[in-house]
Amino acid sequence: MISFFRKVLLALAATIVVILAAVPLHSETMAPNGPPAAKDLKQVLDRLQRHYRDTHSFTAKFNEEIETVGAPKRQRQGTVSFRKPGRMRWEFETPEKQTIVSDGETLYSYDPDLNQVVETPLKQALKSSSATSFLLGIGNINRDFTAAFASPPAPNGLVDLILDAKTGGYKIEVGLDPKTYNLMTLTLTDQLGDVTKIDFSDIRDNVALPDSLFEFKVPAGADIVTAPPSP
Repeated sequence: MISFFRKVLLALAATIVVILAAVPLHSETMAPNGPPAAKDLKQVLDRLQRHYRDTHSFTAKFNEEIETVGAPKRQRQGTVSFRKPGRMRWEFETPEKQTIVSDGETLYSYDPDLNQVVETPLKQALKSSSATSFLLGIGNINRDFTAAFASPPAPNGLVDLILDAKTGGYKIEVGLDPKTYNLMTLTLTDQLGDVTKIDFSDIRDNVALPDSLFEFKVPAGADIVTAPPSP
């Protein structure tokens, strides 16, 4: 259970990396002639880094699809809120409820069906240094990832980017709206071949999010499980 929990957290952290990079600054506009050419990759990545630097918080709705090797496909929906440094709240609403909260130091995963809470130190939960650095607000896209335009691009009209973590372990493909540069789709593939696909909507950046949103209170009677130290 703990290993699966860490795997989910890595996927969520990688999601944070791309959302923060992709949210557009309102003072910028996209060129009207569609997706950038390959020669503009550095310019695109520099722009993504600026978006990440200047985006301090966001909220969004999401639809998630998980394909695990040898297991049935799973689908979930919910909402996510994030605030630098390292605070996030994922509310999975259907079909199975779950809450994952980080207060910047500890990650809490609550399963209401089991009435169980798993507590994990933030840095321990995220094995990837690049994922951890982004979640803590000190990441750098050019430094931490090898990037390229997808070839061939997906037939959906989006700007398709591939991000390979230089520390290894996972690959991210994102689809950006060519007019607004909003993040529309994300696919994360890990070293085992498991795939997590997420579609985002209703993204709102730099919104005021109170500290109380990222405080987790253990429900009455819930069992508390502390994740063992990483080997």
